[in-house]
Amino acid sequence: MSKNAASPRDVLTPDSLALLQGIADAGSFAAAARAAGMVPSALGYRVRQIEDALDVLLFDRSSRQASLTAAGHELLREGARLLAEVDAIANRVRRVATGWESQFTLALDGIIDRTTVFELCEQFFALKPPTRLRLRDETLSGTLAALTSGQADLALGVVAEASTVASLQTRPLGCLRFVFAVAPHHALAHAPEPLSDDLLRQHRAVAVADSVPRGGGLTLGLLAGQEVLTVPGMPDKLQAQLRGLGAGFLPECLARPYIDSGRLVEKRVERAERVVHVAYAWRRTPEAARGKALQWWLQQLEGKVTRQALVGERIAPSR
Repeated sequence: MSKNAASPRDVLTPDSLALLQGIADAGSFAAAARAAGMVPSALGYRVRQIEDALDVLLFDRSSRQASLTAAGHELLREGARLLAEVDAIANRVRRVATGWESQFTLALDGIIDRTTVFELCEQFFALKPPTRLRLRDETLSGTLAALTSGQADLALGVVAEASTVASLQTRPLGCLRFVFAVAPHHALAHAPEPLSDDLLRQHRAVAVADSVPRGGGLTLGLLAGQEVLTVPGMPDKLQAQLRGLGAGFLPECLARPYIDSGRLVEKRVERAERVVHVAYAWRRTPEAARGKALQWWLQQLEGKVTRQALVGERIAPSR
């Protein structure tokens, strides 16, 4: 690299990253130049500047198509993360100025009752806040990961151990009892109880995929060597078990209507009853520095009835 060559910090700007993404999307330098209102030579010069500064080739120019090299893919992947962080900084600045977050994201585990969530959203919108709400479907440790990675502001239904994360604050949300259930036409529906692990291992289990983006994530209720059908969410798990595609544990609040109607059969198993304690969590900040949207949602969660409704708990009548 020459003494006058630009440094990576000089060339890795939001505009440059958007330009590179435009080339990747268009599939050729000529098409990207037309879309950007540039002459192809100027576009090519910009790309060469970036490549010289990084000392890598970002595009394979051996054909008419502009295909990304492995280095190019990595740059755009990391670039998207950096741009997201820039947006997060801008959001925080606006929040400090107005008191309201420009966007507030809720990470919702599949066990959270969506009807209750939408009722809360309705109440929130009645305030006419300037905040845009975003809901994220997550599962198991992915719910917590969405919060710790900065992709969510509040996580409901955290089943992983979050109390050890110094940057988070957590409160109990409730507990869920899980029941083992199968379709009436499933082979296990008429098996003698309690069902042993050896017997369960002979039948396909239905499991919900952990939504954490990296690593193995959490797996609950599966046995070593057992055939598994993995589905993306709890509603899909319910449908798979209703069809007899497999067996497994379901939150009682979700399964009970189908058990009562005969569409599922609850079976006792030898292993201990599964009760999962879940929490809600948010990033640790001084109370005075919290945005108004976070304050509102935390205030709603102080209500016991709201917490019970979110996890589908049956509310006992008061005496």
